[in-house]
Amino acid sequence: MLKRLKPNSKNLRVWQVGVLVAVFALWHVLTKPGLIPPVFFDNDRQAAFFFGEPVKIFARIVDWFFITRDIYGHLAITLAETVLAFVIGTAAGLLVGMWLALSPMAAAILDPYIKALNSMPRVILAPIFAVWFGLGVASKVALGFTLVFFIVFFNVYQGVKEVSPTVLASARMLGANRHQLLRYVYLPSAMSWVFSSLHTSVGLAFVGAVVGEYLGSARGVGYLILQAEGTFDINTVMAGILVLTACALVLDWAVGRVERRLMKWQPRTAETEKI
Repeated sequence: MLKRLKPNSKNLRVWQVGVLVAVFALWHVLTKPGLIPPVFFDNDRQAAFFFGEPVKIFARIVDWFFITRDIYGHLAITLAETVLAFVIGTAAGLLVGMWLALSPMAAAILDPYIKALNSMPRVILAPIFAVWFGLGVASKVALGFTLVFFIVFFNVYQGVKEVSPTVLASARMLGANRHQLLRYVYLPSAMSWVFSSLHTSVGLAFVGAVVGEYLGSARGVGYLILQAEGTFDINTVMAGILVLTACALVLDWAVGRVERRLMKWQPRTAETEKI
């Protein structure tokens, strides 16, 4: 007999931390000058120049947060841009997706335009948004909005379309009106699809904020990374990337907590104990 076991959360965390430590240890060994002979480079300092040294990267992060405290103002700007793009893009995607899913005529009319906008590489809109909205927060939020909106929109649209006809027929037989169908049938169906897209949307909202800061900004973590790239300071570049990654993981964790709270009604997939 085969038995499917649920991973122990404590052991799982130990393995996850172990993998992370192993990655950074290997990174340190391969880039620290003098530890090993050069393999892919002409000398043992080229690896550190191209990939940075973890010890110096973490020293830069410690300096940012605890010594000079330079990072807080920049991080606040980037997080504000990310959260605004994420919230506005999610709300708009939810509303427009529900509207078009429940309005077949409007969906048929707008279908080619939505597909055209979705196929457009949104990053090229960043200079246009900078012209329209200036180099402040608004242009970064606009770019992040375009990245988040379509992911949420298509998931909501599909979620509403996937509502079981049997469930709809049963609700109508019980006397449910349009408002009740929206609240108790369509929205719950769409929400499970929405949350499946939000974890990806968090990362894309960060992409919109950072790309916008690259193209024109005087504040933000993206601005710090751009300045470091201009001086070939790879350690600062890597430090900025690690800070952004950590922030994205925190936001993704927050989305997961909200999902578990709001989706308590949804039955969990049963674990197969025996085959």
